[in-house]
Amino acid sequence: MRRPLLGIVACVRTFEDEPIHRVIDRYLRAPAQWSGGDVVLIPALGLLADQRNLAARLDGLLLTGSTSNLESWRYGGKAQHGPFDPDRDSTALPLTGAMLDAGKPVFGICRGFQELNVVFGGTLQHLPAAAQALHHAPPDASLPAMFEHTHRVTPVAGGIVATALGKAPIVVNSVHFQAVQILGQDLVAEAHADDGLVEAFSARVGGAQVLGVQWHPEWDVDRNPQSRWFFAALGQAMGAEPADEDETG
Repeated sequence: MRRPLLGIVACVRTFEDEPIHRVIDRYLRAPAQWSGGDVVLIPALGLLADQRNLAARLDGLLLTGSTSNLESWRYGGKAQHGPFDPDRDSTALPLTGAMLDAGKPVFGICRGFQELNVVFGGTLQHLPAAAQALHHAPPDASLPAMFEHTHRVTPVAGGIVATALGKAPIVVNSVHFQAVQILGQDLVAEAHADDGLVEAFSARVGGAQVLGVQWHPEWDVDRNPQSRWFFAALGQAMGAEPADEDETG
């Protein structure tokens, strides 16, 4: 059986005074280990790439988290809350559209969750100071402390998340200052934070699964069955053989 090919869109950063295309290691290892597919990096080349050609060759797309935010004009916003990565925007958004047109699954984490919302016509907000304490660790927190900052989310009864993980509240990590403001058309809320923010959503497009979460399942995937479920669901959506936990560790 051919293993599915999962595309992961890169971010653009400066290294030694030159732009580089990068994906943080954990976003590659988690699906490589738990989705049953092979991963390939998609450089953020925007219009230099034929997004429909890429979509034809991929079996699925993962939109990762990032330290950058979407440019606000892309969803009709005016406030400027950077840093921004326009090359990623001009790659991830049209490639997502091409994947959806082809009826292929797209999953999103954090920034990727927000990108999906924008593709579906939704809008984003920069969280007010009163909400930031719930959704992000203090600015001076170490990286491990930042990703160990948690809060509860409550799955929507009858939804994909509730069916897989149960309808009782679950605890997720939370590392974001931006969030859904208006949910995109045809997206279905799958979980909410205690303050009402949408923290997960889904859709079916041309028979393909779309799933986005605001938290970071890649961070603790090796020790958290809830996080492994996200990547197993991605593999299932791509038609992969289920990952064997005995073999993957």
